Amino acid sequence: MTRKTRPGLYISVDIEADGPIPGPYSMISFGAAVAGRHDPDGTYVPYDPEAHTFYRELRPISEEFVPEALAVSGLDRDRLVREGAEPGAALREFSTWVREVSTGAQPVMCGYPASYDWTFLYWYLLRFTGESPFGHSGCLDLKSLYAAKANLPLRAVAKRTMPQELLSRRRHTHHALDDAVEQAELCSNLLQWRPQG
Repeated sequence: MTRKTRPGLYISVDIEADGPIPGPYSMISFGAAVAGRHDPDGTYVPYDPEAHTFYRELRPISEEFVPEALAVSGLDRDRLVREGAEPGAALREFSTWVREVSTGAQPVMCGYPASYDWTFLYWYLLRFTGESPFGHSGCLDLKSLYAAKANLPLRAVAKRTMPQELLSRRRHTHHALDDAVEQAELCSNLLQWRPQG
């Protein structure tokens, strides 16, 4: 008996952190936006990236931080220490949201580049909830996807090298939800893109 392949539901996730790795440093905010559904027959259905979103600002988990990394987000660390969501509660809410929006489909986290965002997200999910709704490998790196479709070396790829029609018209603000929505549009554009030649 063959196992039926479920559609993939692509969920764009962007995180902001106060340092380079999770554990010693903290994920201080994260945003997610549903990009679209990829059916087993190859059909991709883009969604309105603002229709299904999730955002939380988190209480830091350590005293350590890199001022330059913290400055990127523009978030006030002292305020997050006082008012940020408890990571376990926020990650449990996120896991529930992922399962709800992906009913009948397999959720896939996507990011640009996914390596940084996935590292923090996966570590936090396992550390604070014990599991990941994406499994251990449900992650799509949009930078790698573009490199493969464009037949370019990965290190030659940057957003500025991409055709303009692939890029979102939204500004990259370093607010995790804004950037997740922007990135969801890039994901949908890439998955529908058929390069010439």
